[in-house]
This record gives sequence, structure tokens and C-alpha cells, in this order.
Amino acid sequence: MNTALRHEITQFVLPQVQGPAQYMGGEINAVRKDPATVRGRLCLAFPDTYKIGMSHHGLQVLYSLMNRRADWACERVFTPWVDMEQGLRQRNLPLYSLETYTPLHEFDVVGFSLQYEISYVNVLTMLDLGRIPLHNSERTLKDPLIIGGGPCTQNPEPMAEFIDVFVTGDGEPSLPLICDKWMEVREELATREGLADGEQGQRQRQEALAKIAITLPFCYVPCFYEPEYREGRYVALNRTRSDVPETIEPSVISDLEGIPLPTQPVVPYTECVHDRIAIEIMRGCPWQCRFCQSTVIKRPLRIRSVETIVQGAMESYRNTGFNEISILSLSSSDYPHFAELVTELKRVFRPLGVNVSVPSLRVNEQLRSIAELIGNDRRSSLTLAPEVARDDMREQIRKKIKNEDLFEGCRQAFRHNFESVKLYFMCGLPGERRVDLDGIIEMAETIAKIGKEERGRNARVTASVSNFVPKAHTPYQWNGMQTRDYFKGAHEYLWGKRRVRSVNVKCHDIETSLLEGIFSRGDRRAGKAIELAWRRGARCAS
Repeated sequence: MNTALRHEITQFVLPQVQGPAQYMGGEINAVRKDPATVRGRLCLAFPDTYKIGMSHHGLQVLYSLMNRRADWACERVFTPWVDMEQGLRQRNLPLYSLETYTPLHEFDVVGFSLQYEISYVNVLTMLDLGRIPLHNSERTLKDPLIIGGGPCTQNPEPMAEFIDVFVTGDGEPSLPLICDKWMEVREELATREGLADGEQGQRQRQEALAKIAITLPFCYVPCFYEPEYREGRYVALNRTRSDVPETIEPSVISDLEGIPLPTQPVVPYTECVHDRIAIEIMRGCPWQCRFCQSTVIKRPLRIRSVETIVQGAMESYRNTGFNEISILSLSSSDYPHFAELVTELKRVFRPLGVNVSVPSLRVNEQLRSIAELIGNDRRSSLTLAPEVARDDMREQIRKKIKNEDLFEGCRQAFRHNFESVKLYFMCGLPGERRVDLDGIIEMAETIAKIGKEERGRNARVTASVSNFVPKAHTPYQWNGMQTRDYFKGAHEYLWGKRRVRSVNVKCHDIETSLLEGIFSRGDRRAGKAIELAWRRGARCAS
């Protein structure tokens, strides 16, 4: 524990910021190890606020995985809000881990979870506050290895100047291998030459990174690849060394059942987006929707057994005391033993006063009976993702659902104590017509009226409309994104079309979606825009 830094933070910085509990650490189930007893130290960095990062299941999975090892200590850090950043800068204090108040630059490895492109500026904030050189070309072996993982690594180029190693695929098998390899090659070079500064230190780091790139096929090390442009257009990515892989293979877990669930998740002291137990029941998706990146990058489909899930949920409940359990997957109702699982979870946890929530329900004939299965005594909301409202558009995006199944499923939900429905749609898909926008409102208002038929008043229905962003490694990666004016016109049309007061239409911010589109398919030159925006003050609060 860095007691001197902790004293500075708690005495002079935290009294001046909002939500100081998120910067204090010491939560239930947090793991603190003596650095002298471990070989390496890893800090998992989530480039968003504590309340969002602590709700991310993947962070808990990797935190638990690495801390099970006696030779590694794993800690956490999140993006500070602007008031906390200002407080640290005013007192010239570094960004630190929650477990031991260790400055980021003192870790061996810092792993960033890149879940969405808009968080890229936060990565720069955390590197800079952590006193780690922004650009990977400026680092030596004395600096931590900076890893980037998560869905954004499907197009790593915008962050290629800031991240040392991008990891594709599942993190559970890949993260320990990278951490061990980094320590091995760094210790080897330190013994042979000693850790140097300046150009010699940068050369040493390049040698260490090369060994990672050569030996671990799921690692993309951008410093060994150079983009080629012709007349200002990106045309190729060329290797600068012949011994690094030409293509990168994803890291894949073949047996999800064999990966232990995080049954001692850290329990936040402050309110988070999701205050509940999360249990991953299945990884991958049996469907092949053309717009969905997750269904491509999460293959193949892998499941856990009902017994493992229920046992993990019970252990998590005993270790946390949460009163809600959420089962997680891309499409939970496609889990092959879904009815058996939900029935068993309710049998075990209902007497304990613990609610079982099931997000990610697929709209199919099974939805007609799911409401009775998952219904509970609390006021509930049913969340569904029809994506589009017309059959011919569904055929184009390969979303195999039927309106009659959706409407009947909602009817059954209203009969079993559900009070509202949230629907997820997209606008701006290739080939979209005005009638497709009409269908969004028509579907939402039809569901509201079904609620009146069953419960005597119009049901509350929220139509959440996102702006379609073509993603890498999907069939739509070759399609252009719609313009700002198109999205603005579509949003205004949807708002003006609504007639039922209990129907609410929420449209995603257009500027945010456009930035997401740029960074999700942009090349390495986009990194300069990210850095410029950060230097001009772009932060998570703005």
C-alpha cells in the first residue's frame, strides 16, 4: 500500500470531488496482495467511470482469473471524472490503483478494456495521469506493457500509436500467457543487459514486443506493421518484420464450462449501473444477423451446464448479498436448457427473495411462453430487440423474427405482471425506407394497445432507436454510413409520428454515432484526431 499517496488523496483531493467512494477502494471482495510476494503486477484499466466499469462482467472475470494465481496481483483503475482529474493535476499526483494506491507506471502490465470507440480519449487521460508515455514508440522496458482487448480490437488502427499489444478473442486464455511472456522476456533482457533508458531502452522494448508477436498468434503488435497509402487512401497494412504473423488469430476458449465463474465479485460501495450478480451462461450466438459484430467475433457457440450456473449463482449470492441475478449471453433464450435453467434458478432463489432477470430475449415462437416462465412478483419490464419492424427488411439483415410472436409474447407478459416493454431498433440501415420508420412507431403503439386490452390502460413502451454503424468483420462493413442530415430527419420524423402518449421514442445522439463510425473503420491516421481532441479537452464528461 502506498500510504503516502493514499494520505494525499484522501485528505486533500477526495473532499473536493463528487462521489469520493468510487476512488477509495477497499470494497468487499477486493483483493490486495503484497507486491513482494508476487512475480508480476497487472492493473485492469476500464476507460470509463467507476459506475460503468464496475458493471462490466468481463472486468470481474479477468480480475478473478488473475488473482487466483499466487504469482500475480491484479488491481483496478477507472477513468476519473473531470473534477478528480483536476484534483490530481493540481496536486501533481498520479492516477493510481484502487487496491494499493499504486501509480499506474509502477505496474508491469496495464490492460485496457476497449468496449466502445468513444472511450478512446479516456485511455489517453489514464495513460497521461498514470505517468506512462502516450506513444508506444517513446516507452522503454521500464514502462508497463499496455494491452488492449475487447470488441474494439476488431479495428485496432486508430489506437495503434498508444497501445503496445492488441488481443483478439477470449481474454481468459490469452491474458495470462501475455503477462507471463512479458515478464519472461523482460527479465531475460534485464539480466543480460540491464534496463536502459532512451534509445537503448526503446530498442530493448522492441525486442521484447517482437517475442510476444512471434510466439502468441492472437497478439497484434502494431509497431511491426506499417500502413500503405495511395493518393491519400489506405490500401494495405505491411509487415516491417518477416517473422511476425501476416494475419492474427483470435484466442478461443473451447470449453467454457472449464472456465471458473467469478463467484467473489467485487461489491461496489457506491451505486453502479448494474447492482446485481451477473452469470454468463453461454458465449456466442447461433444466429448470423448481418449487422451484428458480436455474432461474428464470439464464435463458436459454447455453453455452461445448468448445475454449474446455479451453483455459481449461489456462491456469488453468499459472497455478495445482492438481491438480483442476471443471466448473460448474446441471446439468453437460445440457451439450449433455458426453461430448465430459469425454473431451477427461481426454485432456488425465490425463497431467498432474490429476483432472476433475463435480458437478451430472442423474438421467436418461444417468446409466447417465456413470460410465464420468467414472470415474478415485482414490477417488471420486458426488453426485446426486433431491430427493424418490417418483414422484408428483416430478411435483408437476416433477423428471423415474426411480429405475431412478438405481439403474443408481449400479451403474455402483460398477463404475468409485466408493466412495460423496451424495444431496440436501428435506423439508417442500407436500403431503409420511410415505411420502415413508420413500422417502428406502429409496432410500439400496437404493443401499448395490447397492454390496454390486458391491463385496462396503455402499456408504457420505449422505442430506443440507435443510428446504424457498419462494423468491421460484418457483411455491412462494405456499406457506407448514413449522413448527419439523414439521421436528423429520421429522428424528427419518428418523434412527429408518435400518437400514443405512453409510447416514448429515444434516439441516440447523432454526433456520438458519427464518431463511432469513424473510429470503428478508420485507419491509423484517426489516432491523430483522437489525440488532438484529447489535448483540446475531450473527456468522458464532454
